[in-house]
Amino acid sequence: MRTAEIKRRFLDHFERLGHTVVPSAPLPAVEDPNLLFVNAGMVPFVPYFLGQRAPGAARVASVQKCVRTPDIDEVGKTSRHGTFFQMNGNFAFGDYFKDQAIRYAWELATGGVRAGGLGLDPERIWVSVYLDDDEAIDLWQRQIGLPAARIVRRGKADNYWSMGIPGPCGPCSELFYDRGGAYGRPGGPDIDEERYLEFWNLVFMQYERGPGSDKENYPIVGRLPARNIDTGMGLERMAVLLQGVDNLYEIDEVSPILARAAELTRKRYRAHGTSHPDDVRLRVVADHVRAALMIIADGVTPGNEGRGYVLRRILRRAIRAMRLLGRADPALPELLPIARDCMAPSYPEIAADFGRISDQAYGEEETFRATLRTGTAILDTAITATRRSGGSRLSGQQVFQLHDTYGFPVDLTMEIAAEHGLAVDEAGFRALMADQQARAKADAQARKTGHADRSAYRAVLDAHGATEWLAYQRLETESRVLAMYDADGPVTVAVAGAVVTAVLDRTPFYAESGGQASDAGTITGPDGRAEVIDVQRPVKGLVAHTLRILDGTLAADDTVQAAVDPDWRIGARQAHSGTHVVHAALRHVLGPTASQSGSFNRPGYLRLDFGWRGGLSAQARSEVEDIANQAVRADFPVTVELMPLAAARQAGALALFGETYDDVVRVVEIGGDFSRELCGGTHVDRSAQIAAIAVTSESSVGAGQRRIEAVTGIEAFRYLARERDLVTQLAEQLKAPREELADKVHALIGRAKAAERRAERLQRQLLRAEAVRLVDGAAEVAGFAYAGTTVTDGADPRQLAELVRDSFPADRPGVVTVAVPAGTGSRVVIAANPAAVARGVSAADLIKNLPGGRGGGSAALAQGTRQGQGDLTTVPPAIGALLADA
Repeated sequence: MRTAEIKRRFLDHFERLGHTVVPSAPLPAVEDPNLLFVNAGMVPFVPYFLGQRAPGAARVASVQKCVRTPDIDEVGKTSRHGTFFQMNGNFAFGDYFKDQAIRYAWELATGGVRAGGLGLDPERIWVSVYLDDDEAIDLWQRQIGLPAARIVRRGKADNYWSMGIPGPCGPCSELFYDRGGAYGRPGGPDIDEERYLEFWNLVFMQYERGPGSDKENYPIVGRLPARNIDTGMGLERMAVLLQGVDNLYEIDEVSPILARAAELTRKRYRAHGTSHPDDVRLRVVADHVRAALMIIADGVTPGNEGRGYVLRRILRRAIRAMRLLGRADPALPELLPIARDCMAPSYPEIAADFGRISDQAYGEEETFRATLRTGTAILDTAITATRRSGGSRLSGQQVFQLHDTYGFPVDLTMEIAAEHGLAVDEAGFRALMADQQARAKADAQARKTGHADRSAYRAVLDAHGATEWLAYQRLETESRVLAMYDADGPVTVAVAGAVVTAVLDRTPFYAESGGQASDAGTITGPDGRAEVIDVQRPVKGLVAHTLRILDGTLAADDTVQAAVDPDWRIGARQAHSGTHVVHAALRHVLGPTASQSGSFNRPGYLRLDFGWRGGLSAQARSEVEDIANQAVRADFPVTVELMPLAAARQAGALALFGETYDDVVRVVEIGGDFSRELCGGTHVDRSAQIAAIAVTSESSVGAGQRRIEAVTGIEAFRYLARERDLVTQLAEQLKAPREELADKVHALIGRAKAAERRAERLQRQLLRAEAVRLVDGAAEVAGFAYAGTTVTDGADPRQLAELVRDSFPADRPGVVTVAVPAGTGSRVVIAANPAAVARGVSAADLIKNLPGGRGGGSAALAQGTRQGQGDLTTVPPAIGALLADA
């Protein structure tokens, strides 16, 4: 039985029992500040359980989308854990209680398939109850006839349910299905919950709980205003049972994703619960891709906090699993459309919004692939070194360096380390993160290198003195390697592929500071060559170079040639001087309160954060860019002078970023009073060497904080050339001079909007006319008026259906069916007027009884899909039969 059919039978069963069917709430739990996502079917109904709101109906049923991630590391390893799942639920707010809840669940679970039930063998069902719930035990034995041998009492951790946070709670009774000896030992769920799979939880919601640390240790603060019922039947778990598969990753809504992942990676999936790493990874991919699809569909975007971080983690786990399975190319463009096709029958909005959904997912994959390329190489080196030395865990410092320097997620570091049998000093990592937040930026930067304890660097400093730092004077030096460290400590020789940190006696490399990225370049020794990928100051006076050995070997005490990439340095100087110029231009336009609060620059690019409320107007942004380029054209001299800090401040030099300064500071002036700042970065000799500054964006980065981004030098010319080409193309297409282009586009947009309004008015008129025609030509079926049509001209089928429904006379029961061809089938909207609903007609029932009909809604309006594109102007037999029975 397909998952969508199980869903339909569940809702039909409870609708027949007087429940109002309600749609799923969106996944983001926007009304509950304690939750990121809806994690249970009852979450949308919490206000009704607590008596904070009056429910619209005393009993309701739903199929709720849910996300749970606390056990994300178990996904793929068991048959019970999935991040996204659907929870079939029936709820009663002060209406029925234990006896009916138990009977309703049993009737659906064991009812015959032909009669609309699920057909489970009653002899294979076990139940659990809360320790002292004698009433529930009596009902199971007396009302259902379940033998005492298949009823087990369990404690608070298992059979007392809450959301895990303060709110409604109560004892529960769970239903388990015995899957047979192939899945484990006999004896009931206390013995083996793989064999005895829980599929339904009946919660007798009577109390309210307070805060607590786990499933057992929390206080009961009182009774709820009424006794309620909250049940949850896992849709995926029931699909596992009825489809005869091993786990939720193999059901019809998930297995096509897994099969495509196996095909892409040329792996053979071994079903039936195997724990082979490849099988676990394939299951992770299948689960996470579907989960990400559903989360993005409900409006969440990848980010670094809250829901966005959960989504990012899910996506990145799926991407990495595909890489571990051997897929080097992007995977989501191959997998996400499969997930869409699996879920669209139940959630047609996913197909309609797939362009936006896929853009978010594919963009995140590209970002993460870049992070992986850098971080994985470094982490692999650290793991290899740790295992070689006999260590059992990665240090907090190593994990911190990966996270802080390379943006590598700490949870991913922990997961990869565990795969290699290593632990992670998580407490050490957290302590370093807290230390970073508490310390000034200069101290945090000093710890970024992270390959060795700072005491080792201090020992080098004590033995050899400070690094002779020549970044201001030259691009090459002959140097000696004083010491090298890998992730585990000191090393004497580094081989090709290794990543190490080297301290030289002298260096031309700029160490990252003041917002300027460190230099790139090479270090060449007698037996090998290394790429410089980072340069930091681990302790004051010492410069450390993070190197990737490209070929040969590099050894301690080698004499080497240290060479900065000259193109890199030129671009970096242009960007850093450009940052000063843009800052001065901002203050000229906005005033002295627009003070820089942070910056970053690398070759060809600058980013400057400043305090300001409200976005810059187009005129202000243009003025900033114009003043900055006037300063470039003026060819101001750029001078550097060392002076006492007090004198520098008296001269008006700006101190930035909350930096700490020595008594003697470096003051950089561009054009004298135009720009005067304390700065340790590298700069051009004259402002004209910046070449050009092009502002590319201005945006908010927090309350009262703005960010301006720009490109400089050759990158500015390239950016402007692209803008010029775009304007040229538009001018040619619109046949307008460039100076008139904005007016031309504005006029075209105005005419387009006017045409859209006219088209909308005409469309409404045509729809009203069509509605009148359909009502006048409606057929009579068993006392009902029936109108049906197929639209192919882009008309809104729902709008047409509602117009026809509302055009039937109030005392004439009427039903309308509108279809739109889609592939080999049709999208269908069915509406019934109040008079038809009063006679027992439900649009939701009608749509489900069409050939291949799928969908849902209310008695008055439902929409979904059907097989085929047959004519609807005559009454479909299935609809005619239902109307005749009404």
